[in-house]
Amino acid sequence: MTQADPPNPALARGRGPRRTWRTLVGMGVVLVAAIGLAMLLARCAASRDQPAGDAFGGGFGGRAARAKITVGIATATLGDVPITVSALGAVTPEATVSVTSRVTGQLDQIRFAEGQMVKRGQLLAVIDPAPFQAALNQAQGQLARDQALLSDARLNLERYDVLLAQNSIAKQTRDTQAATVRQNEGVVASDKAAVAAARINLAWTRITSPVAGRIGLRQIDPGNQVPANGATPIAIVTQIDPIDAIFAVPESAIAQIVRHRNFGAGLPVTAYDRAGGEALAQGALATLDNVIDTTTGTVKGKARFANPAAALFPNQFVNVTVLVDTLQQQVVVPTTAIRHGPQGEFVYVLQPDKTVKVTPVKIGPGSGETTSIAQGVSAGEIVITDGGDRLRDGATVNLPNQRAHSEQGGPGAPRRGRAGGAGQGGGGGGPGGGGGFGGGPG
Repeated sequence: MTQADPPNPALARGRGPRRTWRTLVGMGVVLVAAIGLAMLLARCAASRDQPAGDAFGGGFGGRAARAKITVGIATATLGDVPITVSALGAVTPEATVSVTSRVTGQLDQIRFAEGQMVKRGQLLAVIDPAPFQAALNQAQGQLARDQALLSDARLNLERYDVLLAQNSIAKQTRDTQAATVRQNEGVVASDKAAVAAARINLAWTRITSPVAGRIGLRQIDPGNQVPANGATPIAIVTQIDPIDAIFAVPESAIAQIVRHRNFGAGLPVTAYDRAGGEALAQGALATLDNVIDTTTGTVKGKARFANPAAALFPNQFVNVTVLVDTLQQQVVVPTTAIRHGPQGEFVYVLQPDKTVKVTPVKIGPGSGETTSIAQGVSAGEIVITDGGDRLRDGATVNLPNQRAHSEQGGPGAPRRGRAGGAGQGGGGGGPGGGGGFGGGPG
């Protein structure tokens, strides 16, 4: 039995460094492979972004053809372009009246329904008329008494005139009687005024609507004692037809509004809802304020609208558009076709060979969906509206119907055959397509 040799310390020390170098070499190979793969993927992505025939210096024609960008198109047309001034405003009733009692008394009746439309002069409420009727009767009685005294004084004056003519009385007596007549005439005039005041107070017990409009919620119930001209009204009536809108006009637009030939006659105004999508009413500009608000740089404008269907509600926020002018027969394109670059605005114009051309343009007035072109594009030219973010000058594009046609397989498009089973004579795909695995000719 022999004893095993002890391990060589030198060999044990040399094995560790060799394993470490192998690990480092393997990691380097993996890193180089990863870098190469990343560069290849980046180059492929760049080739997809280039138009057909341009990637990799014109090579790989099939891959470049598949990289064509499908775009949306529109034709530049001639049309009328409205020049408008838009502002945010609030609907304001032409008249807002607080219905209050003009005499102090007990509220006896309410003659309206909350929220109903009322006419001018329509009876709304009744104050208990009994005390005011009694005051009228008293004033009329006082008037009758003083009229009788006046009549007696006048008869005595006539008698004194006869006696004075006969030198039967002193002239002073006749003059005193004449003063008494004038005094009684003053009393009668005062009594007549008291009767008229009593009649007015009695009439004020019937509270009527001062304007035609919509009445609000009742704020005082029957049976309550209401003071004359109290702080709490019985109800509030707002005149809603016609109705006004107050809005802020930028000071930069004041000149073109004031100098317009139809400013005095009223420029057309359209009121839209708060979102700006639905037109609520058509009206006319009534006037502009006489001062500019220095804190906002705007001037208040007022427009009046016919509102028979109550489409505009008091204190409602609306978007107001004032039609200042209309440009006739302008070149119009969709706003999405306008693009912005370092040199200014431009559009992509589609050429007959399905390439695009960068065309600088000078834009004019427009709306949210369309913009007029003052220079650069003519009517009838086709512009790119969608998909232009990845285009450049000279790029070849696919049209929307062309892409759908190629995806579904148009006339003359090759069809791929389906391989038949072995020994089963699988048919070929299209004309001349070879069968697979023993398949006969198509």
